[in-house]
Amino acid sequence: MKASLARLLSAVLLLCATGTSVRAQAGSSGEGALFLLLPVGAQAVSLGRAMTAVGGPESAFWNPAGLDDVTRSGFVLFRGDQVGGTSTAVALLFAGEGNGTLGASYLQLDVGELDRTDEFGNITGTITVRNHLGVISGAATLAPGLSVGVSFKMIQFRLSCRGDCQDSGTTATTYAFDVGMQAEPFERLRIGAMVAHLGPNLQVLNVDQADPLPSRLRVAVSYDVIDHLTEREDFGGWVGVEVQDRIRDFGRPSLYIGTEFTAGQVDALSLRAGYVLADPLDRLDEADPEDGARVGLGVRFERLDLSIAKSLAVSSITGETEPVHVTFSIGF
Repeated sequence: MKASLARLLSAVLLLCATGTSVRAQAGSSGEGALFLLLPVGAQAVSLGRAMTAVGGPESAFWNPAGLDDVTRSGFVLFRGDQVGGTSTAVALLFAGEGNGTLGASYLQLDVGELDRTDEFGNITGTITVRNHLGVISGAATLAPGLSVGVSFKMIQFRLSCRGDCQDSGTTATTYAFDVGMQAEPFERLRIGAMVAHLGPNLQVLNVDQADPLPSRLRVAVSYDVIDHLTEREDFGGWVGVEVQDRIRDFGRPSLYIGTEFTAGQVDALSLRAGYVLADPLDRLDEADPEDGARVGLGVRFERLDLSIAKSLAVSSITGETEPVHVTFSIGF
């Protein structure tokens, strides 16, 4: 695993030093801040990222319109080990009675550390790579059966060095917007659509090496299937399909499929599963998502909600499946 981390960090440093030309020669898209495409939250992982038509607390990092489903203010903690590093996130949500929902969220992706050595192999310093994301979100009901939401995001890439370093590191900052909607035009049917990561280029070293953000268009539909299986009101279940494509290079879509079945109403147990069929260029850029299945479990008891998820797909970088992702929330 250390060797994989070293290769990943070396690639990050190389791209920062040589700019977009190296990425273009490698067949990559030349997009910056690719950590924005990594999944945040156990529910999102277990549903194979099919989140655009899903409501709830994890919508703070997905379709902001989904926050309109949040009926109780609360605090949410996210934790997950990605191929690109360890992500930790928090969200504070404020739900108003009939007035929509506001959220403030923060995420840090810790890519890790890499020792710098001199010509004799002596360690002279330590390089640290971290990505930061701050999000302010809002959602409201625009009309019966129609919710809209918007997120404003501050994005920062930070490379720092401790010890005997010839340079002081690099910090790059930009901002972006997400805009989304969710609608229920028919009973048991929900559709969702959004544009994600719209904003100025991320300039790491200079203007020539500024990369566009990974802007995406997402469209999804989910259908409540439980009425076709049982008449019990304490059972719920839906199946969703989502398509994602690049806004700047349209025509290479990725497909995400998710399903969730819930037993109980106030206190509930949820079983989730998903599948990813990603565009090959996305797999090259993100080191994720690998095609394959995901599974997860959710438990809600009074004001507490715990979700866990695991990808069953084997990473092409580490040769292993991802560790477990966890989301914990508590309502006020």
